[in-house]
Amino acid sequence: MKKVSIIYFSGTGNTEAMANAISEGVKEAGGSPEIIPVESASAENISGADVIALGCPSMGAEVLDDTMDMFVDSIEGEVSGKPVALFGSYDWGDGEWMRDWYERMNGYGANMIQDEGLICHLTPEDDDIEVCKALGKKLAN
Repeated sequence: MKKVSIIYFSGTGNTEAMANAISEGVKEAGGSPEIIPVESASAENISGADVIALGCPSMGAEVLDDTMDMFVDSIEGEVSGKPVALFGSYDWGDGEWMRDWYERMNGYGANMIQDEGLICHLTPEDDDIEVCKALGKKLAN
């Protein structure tokens, strides 16, 4: 059974809803998810997991929230070789924050699970929830 740490920041609840759906997918596939708000996360949550999912919405000029940005800096040495997936919601823009984050994690040596991060426009609807669950299932396998 794979232990999956799902660490996220959510300002409006949209990215949290994505995290919960990913967790459901992990459970459905027989994995063991742990959902952690980034404010409560530590490097132990990375080192003790088989797979990592990090979630953060697009903030301001398509950047990560400061709390998530500092956390990502702090785990640079922990993610090398680890399977990592990224997810988050946005209101406007074209996903630049996710592309930049993906390249950053790839540069840290993370084993990126997706070809790009999973993004959802505003509140995740039924189709978005299913895509999040599918990602969770992929993380547990």
